[in-house]
Amino acid sequence: MALADSAALKGAGAPNPVNVEVAVGMAPRLVSRRNVVLAAGATVREALKASGLLDQPGGPTWDLIASGQWFVGLWGRRTELDHVLRERDRIELYRGLQVDPKEARRVRYRVNGDKRPKWGQRKS
Repeated sequence: MALADSAALKGAGAPNPVNVEVAVGMAPRLVSRRNVVLAAGATVREALKASGLLDQPGGPTWDLIASGQWFVGLWGRRTELDHVLRERDRIELYRGLQVDPKEARRVRYRVNGDKRPKWGQRKS
């Protein structure tokens, strides 16, 4: 867990710290997650910096996010890096699609045909 100076966050009169989760799909079926504690009013950008997930080899970088090859989201919806976080938010980084899913389905059908059993029929 990454902590942003918890002693400073608990100072007298300071707003409560914000606990968020940052998740990155580094590869198919491989998700890296980090819990981060930040000061109230922190942004998505600050949470990404504190998580350290952008420093891993083969993962997203600030340049890839800026170029649109990776996207930032909050609970499955795209968001901006300047979005102010709330308690228990989940920040997600998504890779861009390599292939359009509809086109991939069409190609599979052309190659394999319809080999699935029909409803009510048994495979012999």
